[in-house]
Amino acid sequence: MRVAISCDHAGFLLKDEIIAAVRAAGHEVLDLGTNSTEAVDYPDFTRKACQAVIGGEAQRAIVICGSGVGASIAANKFKGIYAGLCHDTYSAHQGVEHDNMNVLCLGSRIIGAELAKEIVRAFLSASFSGEERHARRFGKIQTIEKEN
Repeated sequence: MRVAISCDHAGFLLKDEIIAAVRAAGHEVLDLGTNSTEAVDYPDFTRKACQAVIGGEAQRAIVICGSGVGASIAANKFKGIYAGLCHDTYSAHQGVEHDNMNVLCLGSRIIGAELAKEIVRAFLSASFSGEERHARRFGKIQTIEKEN
C-alpha cells in the first residue's frame, strides 16, 4: 500500500519516525512535507495528503500536527476522506474496520514516538470489515456527505 504522509512544523520531528514505521511495515511512503520546524499552516499539508488519497496516488494517509485536531477537521472537509484522530491503537484499527477510515491524524504534542508507531501499525494492518452493519452505517455517512 502507498501511504501519503504530511505534517506541519509541529509534526515535523515525529514525521521521520512515522515514515520509518510505515516502511518497516512493508508499505511505500509518499512524503508530502513539511521538511522543517519553520512555521507553516496545517491545512496546506493536510490538503496535500487528502488530495493524494482522492487522486489515487495513495490508498491511505497520515497527517501530523501539534494536537491532531486541526488536521482532522481539515481532512474531513474533503469528499471521500474519512479521517480520525487516534491516540490509541484500538481507535486506529477500529476506525478502519468499522468506519472505513482512510486518513489517520496524530498529535505530535500529545503522544510519543513509540506509541505513534504502534498506532500507525494498527491503522495500516486493519481492513474495512464490510459487515452489513458497518457497510450500512458507512453508506449513511456517504449519504450525509453527498447531501452537504
